[in-house]
Amino acid sequence: MTSGPAISPAETGIHRTTVTRWVREVVGLLAARAPRLDRALKKIARKGGGVVLLDGSLIRTRRRTGAENRKNYSGKHKCHGLLVIALTDDRGRLLWVSAARPGRSSEITACRHDKLTAHLRAAGLGAIADLGFVGLDDSGPDADPAVITGYKAARNRPLTRGQKLSNKALAAVRAPVEHGFAHLKNWRVLGKVRTDPRWATALVRALLVLTNREVAR
Repeated sequence: MTSGPAISPAETGIHRTTVTRWVREVVGLLAARAPRLDRALKKIARKGGGVVLLDGSLIRTRRRTGAENRKNYSGKHKCHGLLVIALTDDRGRLLWVSAARPGRSSEITACRHDKLTAHLRAAGLGAIADLGFVGLDDSGPDADPAVITGYKAARNRPLTRGQKLSNKALAAVRAPVEHGFAHLKNWRVLGKVRTDPRWATALVRALLVLTNREVAR
């Protein structure tokens, strides 16, 4: 799925639709091996881990016209795409990826759809995330936070020196999650994704399995 010379169906004597069916079957089999959210978190907890790293990323898709495609336009990124949420361990190794959702979806909405905070609490873990996830954690003042984020400055309330230092420290801790996404996006096939969330979900989860095999070598 990475690179190599293209071979046309005419050279192999196999019809294009047959090749497409085979590819989709292989992708489906690989995607089925991707870890579920609850199992991925419990595995980290069993190993003695305390936190995971949380982030979202937009997979750019080919732009299509029409009202039906407007939901795939991300105002944040100024392009069409599909949103994917991912969790990594503290070394940036991918643990889980969400279903692909329309680009206009917010990261917080996607996490709430997957009941991420409930799964984190059930596993006894916390997640470190960037400022885009501020407001995701709905825990009470006396409960341990399930999602740890930095501080946002307000128009009439600038950050204190301590808050700035805290944001800097959190940014350093969560840096490995960017490497996890980078490994995933190294697969050039992601640059050819169309606006079909079901196919994109299967493809991303299949690539998660392959990425972890490559990293583990």
